[in-house]
Amino acid sequence: MKRLLITIDGPSGAGKTTVSREVARRLAYTYVDTGALYRGVALAVRNAKCATDDDERIVEICDALCLRFENGPSGARLYLNEEDVTDRIRSQDIAMLASTLSAKATVRQYLLGLQRELGRHGGVVFEGRDMGTVVFPDADAKFFLDADLSVRALRRTRELLQKGRPATLDEVKKAMAERDRNDSTRALAPLRPAQDAVRIDSSTKGIDEVVDIIVGHIAMPDK
Repeated sequence: MKRLLITIDGPSGAGKTTVSREVARRLAYTYVDTGALYRGVALAVRNAKCATDDDERIVEICDALCLRFENGPSGARLYLNEEDVTDRIRSQDIAMLASTLSAKATVRQYLLGLQRELGRHGGVVFEGRDMGTVVFPDADAKFFLDADLSVRALRRTRELLQKGRPATLDEVKKAMAERDRNDSTRALAPLRPAQDAVRIDSSTKGIDEVVDIIVGHIAMPDK
């Protein structure tokens, strides 16, 4: 049976990460969190104390980067130049910096080749914001997962608090709304559903229900 290339796009807090991981687990596919790759670049840029408008320096940083995933007991871990940065990239400031850098052609070009190499043999679930529109326009199955902003902000706040990170609902909602604007209005690869993507609103749906919908569409594509 053909091993498919599946894309799941959508804004922050819609449940993409949990859903994508579970879809990959059910299908025995590899899960790739492309947002983590952008956050990895953002961390490298911040560590280098590089200004976001210093394009030449950003190119140099990307050229020297080695980003890779490695499976561990708790799932895939992201390594930046052989350092596990999985937990360090999850802060709000890194998320905002990643959103800013994702609008730069140099950063997107650097990660485009890496992502396409990861998906070359299929059997992969890619989570991101432009997987079905730009990176893999010919993906075998495309999904766009969304939810109401208030619902997404509440989910993210609970997630941060559970991990022991200080967060308030108002702060998270404000940062999320700003990132939504940045991601959807940028000139380069804006956040939007692919024309042939299956759109799912997860505002009132549990993880298992969303996963069932996705797996059902993959099994019966004309559904």
